[in-house]
Amino acid sequence: MSDITLKPRTRTKPKTARPKLHKVILVNDDFTPREFVVTVLKAEFRLSEDQAYRVMITAHQRGVCVVAVFPKDVAETKATRATDAGRRQGFPLLFTTEPEE
Repeated sequence: MSDITLKPRTRTKPKTARPKLHKVILVNDDFTPREFVVTVLKAEFRLSEDQAYRVMITAHQRGVCVVAVFPKDVAETKATRATDAGRRQGFPLLFTTEPEE
């Protein structure tokens, strides 16, 4: 046998952490027209007519409804843009975000 010692190569692969996800939540109010809420949901969150209507009705009946789940920066941007769309039309439409468990 030879006097050469073989060492196995070890490679460390850095693991990148997945970004924490945040829920975008539609908060019900008694002033924003249902049709307008559906329009905002379709435009900002790319929901179909049926999906947007179901989200709007759920928020109406329960007070709040989770619209979608995104990485934090995307969720905050979408919530802000959707809320601003309501403000521009004079409605108190509100979308919030919170971390997903």
